[in-house]
Amino acid sequence: MRKWCFLFLFSFSCFAQELPTVSWVDMERYLGKWYEIARFDHSFERGCDEVEAFYTLRDDGMIGVENSCFKRATQSHNVAYGRAKIVDEMSKAKLKVTFFWPFYGDYWIVDVAEDYSYAMVSEPSKRYFWILSRTPQLSEDTLSRLLSYATYLGFDTSKLIWRTSCP
Repeated sequence: MRKWCFLFLFSFSCFAQELPTVSWVDMERYLGKWYEIARFDHSFERGCDEVEAFYTLRDDGMIGVENSCFKRATQSHNVAYGRAKIVDEMSKAKLKVTFFWPFYGDYWIVDVAEDYSYAMVSEPSKRYFWILSRTPQLSEDTLSRLLSYATYLGFDTSKLIWRTSCP
């Protein structure tokens, strides 16, 4: 009996910890320019400031991805081009992104404003995390709500790297 109870609790806790995504993304509204407000550190954006992403609909139905940043150390702008495919057609909130085919990474939209003015993006292991906005800054109220929700989801917001014009 104890063994079954343990297995049940273990299974339930694993299920309960899956990172939720938004229930629906209007991809046409999601496309366009986004400013990175904050992110977790990772190698492919290390040293980057003023990060921007631009999403477009490609002729093949995939999403075109253009990420750019300014590297202060070299005083240069870097641009990376990739593509994304929607992997959850019901919600359109789960995508796979590649900058180096055939390697894809998860891109899960965990929050998006009703007016698509901001979004929070991660992936199942929560190793990567971004707060995005249509403008280079977000209000303190909006940031506070996003940080509270991120903390609720299990993200350590003390590890965020902020856009140079943000906290």
